[in-house]
Amino acid sequence: MTPRPRKVSDEQIFMATMRAMSRLGPGELTLAEIAGEAGVTAGALVQRFGSKRELLLALSRLAAEGSGDYLAGLRAQHASPLAALREYAECFAHLAESPGALARSLAYLQIDLTDPDFRENLLAQSRATRDGLTSLLADAVAAGELVPNTDVARLARTVETVLGGSLITWATYQDGTAAAWLRADVDAVLAPHLKS
Repeated sequence: MTPRPRKVSDEQIFMATMRAMSRLGPGELTLAEIAGEAGVTAGALVQRFGSKRELLLALSRLAAEGSGDYLAGLRAQHASPLAALREYAECFAHLAESPGALARSLAYLQIDLTDPDFRENLLAQSRATRDGLTSLLADAVAAGELVPNTDVARLARTVETVLGGSLITWATYQDGTAAAWLRADVDAVLAPHLKS
């Protein structure tokens, strides 16, 4: 007997999970909340994933596997590697659509940092992101946007650090939008390396 086709894909469930996570912290997030967001029953989620933890781990693995592809996709959309980098910074700012949303993201980050299974995915995602940033910056050197002697590996690490720190400082000062704040900080980091 052939199983019935799923009306809601895993991808749709993961998107619904991310929407629910942006509204709810780890203690408030339930399978029922995710199910309501996805338009399925909590039982269907249990049947498919087993538990809330397993669903969140599956989402975490997906993020780790897709990080490099995401940056490569941005690169393919822009003639300028630095334009792709700036768009990445703007996308990263969506973690801080409000100070509350950022606080919830940080609560999930605590789990990523302390639970070994989540930490493994976080580390893979971070490494893929840094590799993607390094590649973008190397492309920027090759395209003549950055000076030839730019240490792209070191600059990628600095950009990565600035993006995370900028979210926190934006939430502290709440001056303008997080996207504008991050763009300004990334531009300040790139400025000494720009080819005039």
